[in-house]
Amino acid sequence: MTLDQPFQIETAHPISNVPAPAQPPRAGILIRCEPLPYGRAWNLQRACRTERAADRCEDLLLLLEHPPVFTVGRTTQDQHWPGESRLLQESGIPVIRTERGGSITYHGPGQLIGYPVLRLYDFCAGPKAYVHRLEDVIISTLAEWGIAGHRRERLPGVWVGGDVPSKIASIGVRISQGVTTHGFALNVCLDLAPFSYIVPCGIADCRVTSMAALLGEAPEMSAVQERLAHNFAQRFHLEWTERIGPDRFMALTEPSPATTHEPLPPHATHQQGVT
Repeated sequence: MTLDQPFQIETAHPISNVPAPAQPPRAGILIRCEPLPYGRAWNLQRACRTERAADRCEDLLLLLEHPPVFTVGRTTQDQHWPGESRLLQESGIPVIRTERGGSITYHGPGQLIGYPVLRLYDFCAGPKAYVHRLEDVIISTLAEWGIAGHRRERLPGVWVGGDVPSKIASIGVRISQGVTTHGFALNVCLDLAPFSYIVPCGIADCRVTSMAALLGEAPEMSAVQERLAHNFAQRFHLEWTERIGPDRFMALTEPSPATTHEPLPPHATHQQGVT
């Protein structure tokens, strides 16, 4: 899989057109929480994917931050990193291999992570269209802070600057059972130093930046989350009919005696928000 395909597809599924704007928005669940270790967030994604594939919950978006971690995607090559043992030894930062598309990247506090769990064929004509729509959401959000983000041909993600562009957001997704997992990472006020240990996203001479570096001050993460959630709902024609706060989110990640994860609320209960 080439670098212009930051996605991994497991199962083919019929695709339909994007809903016409005249149709009412689909119900969606917005999950926002405190920083969460990568492994726990991935466990929750898998549980949500199972529920969504079985049509037992609505489409949803997880917004969160991770403690410092390098994640290794399926297109990572030897020249993109020094190897797991050496990287851990030199940086002191954990390394996790993932099933998403794309190469190696870094996540840490101050980076806004978005994990949409959507039934893809309800929204997009395919994975590339989905990635472009995620880019649109990020570009629209950056514009609200006066930052002009843009795409680059065959280099997915969002970039800023002209002659010497810098990457401000990365995208790497997986599609399984017709449902999306993984997603995007927007550098809000992230410490960029750990990127120096790797070739970010497998792109030679890739510069990285953040909203804070461009603005000269760090925007409030909660404000960026709120605006990105709004822009995501607009671009994907969703209405957040349920908002799950940190306490509820953490409860969803705790295993119970009967099941690995508590199921998300079914369609019939999506009438009132949960704080």
